[in-house]
Amino acid sequence: MFLHTTLAEEVSLKAILVRDKGTGNTTIKLWDVTTGKQKITLNGHSNSVYSVSFSRDGKTLASASFDQTIKLWNVATDKQTTLTGHSDGVTSVSFSPDGKTLASTSSDLTIKLWNVATNKQTTLNGHSGTVLGVSFSPNGKTLASASWDKTIKLWDVATGEQKTTLNGHSNSVNSVAFSPDGKTLASASADSIKLCDVATGEEKTTLKGHSNTVMSVSYSPDGKTLASASFDKTIKLWNVVTGQEKTTSRGIAIGFIA
Repeated sequence: MFLHTTLAEEVSLKAILVRDKGTGNTTIKLWDVTTGKQKITLNGHSNSVYSVSFSRDGKTLASASFDQTIKLWNVATDKQTTLTGHSDGVTSVSFSPDGKTLASTSSDLTIKLWNVATNKQTTLNGHSGTVLGVSFSPNGKTLASASWDKTIKLWDVATGEQKTTLNGHSNSVNSVAFSPDGKTLASASADSIKLCDVATGEEKTTLKGHSNTVMSVSYSPDGKTLASASFDKTIKLWNVVTGQEKTTSRGIAIGFIA
């Protein structure tokens, strides 16, 4: 089972999302964080659900599935809207900070930017492998994408133009995350976790400690700690300033954090 949770600062949403990946489970479950009780199950996808993302106001949930669709769910009413456009499985979704744009990635090698109000889409092309994850900068002006092609690309959200390509990893890049101040980009790969300076594109530090592929990274709200989840069945917390490992949680189901 793969676990996907909201960020700690979004605990006011009082829900945790769980979805199974690779097992054919097509459902999304919402859980009350305070009581641990299941609130509701969302049904609608016809293939495995790979990613979920809450809008900042907590009113809308986006889900990505290998059925090649994205669904937007009204959390209060369960009403769903389906977005179609990808020609292969959708691997991740992420809302912009203002909630007006949704980014999606796919095995069709593209990234799409969706206007949430109109469902109009813009396609970003440039990767030569499956795109696995995206992250908006805190100001919403830049989008970072991670791909099997071992690269990270930075995109101008307003124009859809590619700004730069980061080539530091020697294996597939599985996840990217901007620091809360937007100055640093963390990336997860089979080889390591890297922290890069967004302005210069230069690597600031490499975090090593996992014994298997790192699938996901996420910053704490204050930007001082980075969490990483790995196929080695551990979650590690890192001191971003020193680059030192702070703690490790072991024996945890392989998962994604966001």
